[in-house]
Amino acid sequence: MIVTETALPGVYTLEIEPHADERGFFARTWDGELLAAARLDARVSQQSVAFNHRAGTLRGLHFQRPPHAETKLVRCTRGAIYDVVVDIRPESETHLRWLGVELTEENRRTLYVPEGFAHGYQTLVDATEVWYQMSVPYAPESAGGLRWDDPRLAVEWPDPPAGGRLIAPKDEAWPDLAS
Repeated sequence: MIVTETALPGVYTLEIEPHADERGFFARTWDGELLAAARLDARVSQQSVAFNHRAGTLRGLHFQRPPHAETKLVRCTRGAIYDVVVDIRPESETHLRWLGVELTEENRRTLYVPEGFAHGYQTLVDATEVWYQMSVPYAPESAGGLRWDDPRLAVEWPDPPAGGRLIAPKDEAWPDLAS
């Protein structure tokens, strides 16, 4: 695996290194020792999958507050997504900056999202599946979110949802940061 830090400190992309032959290829997608050696959170508590019927579906921006703050690994196993992370660490030099990364079944890239970041994505094609691995169990009482279209964040989504058709009412209802 190739671990590369992004423009937002603490957020990484994980690239596979396929070993190919006439049958196809084999590649490591998870290496806890490698992540731990890079001083990244390698705990695994839960794995989930999200299937999205339609292109343009937007999920997020979600996070968990302490003491249940989580690190996530996110990978698109079918289709394609535009994955967005927002730095919500108040003391960070990149506080409220966002980063978008395209994750597809072809590039097999994984995004490492550390504690202190909100996360969301928009599907780029129909029938998209997203795999998650989390460091701690989901705790509903610690769940929080940022509004996908908050003007202070100014996230540039590929296809902003119109009228809430492709976004959950809960995600549409998060307050703006100015509130």
